[in-house]
Amino acid sequence: MIVGNDIGVVALDLNDAAQVEAAETFVMGMADGTAFHRPAWLKAIERGTGNRAHMLTAVAPSGRIAGLLPLTHMRSWLFGQALVSSGFGVDGGILAHDAAVIAALANAAQSMARDSGVGSAELRGGQQPGAGWAMHEGSHCGFVRPIAADDEAELRAVPRKHRAELRKALANPALRVQVGRDEAFVRAHYNVYAQSVRNLGTPVFPARLFREVLSAFGEDADILLVLEDDRPVSAVLTLYHQGRVMPFWGGGIADARRLRSNELMYYRLMSHGRARGMALFDFGRSKVGSGQAAWKKSFGFDPVPLAYYSWSASGERRDINPNSARYQRRVELWKKLPLPVANLLGPFISRGLG
Repeated sequence: MIVGNDIGVVALDLNDAAQVEAAETFVMGMADGTAFHRPAWLKAIERGTGNRAHMLTAVAPSGRIAGLLPLTHMRSWLFGQALVSSGFGVDGGILAHDAAVIAALANAAQSMARDSGVGSAELRGGQQPGAGWAMHEGSHCGFVRPIAADDEAELRAVPRKHRAELRKALANPALRVQVGRDEAFVRAHYNVYAQSVRNLGTPVFPARLFREVLSAFGEDADILLVLEDDRPVSAVLTLYHQGRVMPFWGGGIADARRLRSNELMYYRLMSHGRARGMALFDFGRSKVGSGQAAWKKSFGFDPVPLAYYSWSASGERRDINPNSARYQRRVELWKKLPLPVANLLGPFISRGLG
């Protein structure tokens, strides 16, 4: 336990059901709590990738939780290691509002990284941790907007040029949408997603990761497929958290661009989210200046800059940016790999990319 200003920071036991329930309740009660703060996320990542999960919890003198910081110990022979909040997520960071609690959690993360020999920590969003932490802005932006009142209003919310592409997909009688969570959906999603990321030059995540997230989140996660007749052409695994639809792992096969099936997929997901009572569509993060960011903007989403934080005992931050010059040749080579080879090798590399 690390104590300061009457705040104790302890490592929550993720195998203790009562402690996990208390942490889940705390996250759900915080307006800025995210799916990536939940113990369910941490445990799914650990089971799905083998990266160890930690949950630092600030405890007030009354015994109640006053703040928390989820951490995944990322390890890679290629990318180095770090304690990351949250591993494989696009958000996380310190979840607290009191300055003393924020400082206690930030100091505890530094101590854990230093004492364990990991040597560095990375926080994706959350409260600014304070002195000793570097802030990184300008690399990523987020995209969120309200879900419209009905399908027609949603269509009008899409800028005219992109709306014309979406209408072509809507008019294609061969395209249909299915939503589910069973093994057939998992296999179809993985096949589509693996092709999509290989074509972008990125190693695919282990199939078990998707299964574990679906299992951990229960009805708060599902898979939406777009099929051309009986062939899956686009697929997305979505999280639902505090009124937000969060499409997280999605993509399309090579024919998706011709079919405009990705446009159809996200449009139908907005409708599906509305039916579930969701209020916001969170399109996640994209790199500033990327084609993905431009595509989301053309769909009617305005970019909002994101801030990340890092601490390192050596003063150096690990480089996991696929756009980095050191990785460009590897990215181009990866795009040329046969899909079975990419699917075999990808999970061993991607475990350290989260």
